[in-house]
Amino acid sequence: MATTPVQVRIPREMVKGLDRWVEEGRFANRSEAVKTIVALYNERERVRDFYEARMSRDPDRIAQRFVALHRQRRGQFETEVIYK
Repeated sequence: MATTPVQVRIPREMVKGLDRWVEEGRFANRSEAVKTIVALYNERERVRDFYEARMSRDPDRIAQRFVALHRQRRGQFETEVIYK
């Protein structure tokens, strides 16, 4: 997967948390931690979209959201993610 450098500013306490996770071996580095967090947030949003479609009881919308959720989960992590 091609990557694009992105500069972000986050609160110092969040950086300390990222560094702690890296020290504990949960992630190889800050970049891997941030990529994983963004991927998990994207999955959460797709799941939310699916359930909103489900609650609408529109069969076409449900099917579209289900397929999108399934495709996203199949290709979500192209890098190895370590969870402890």
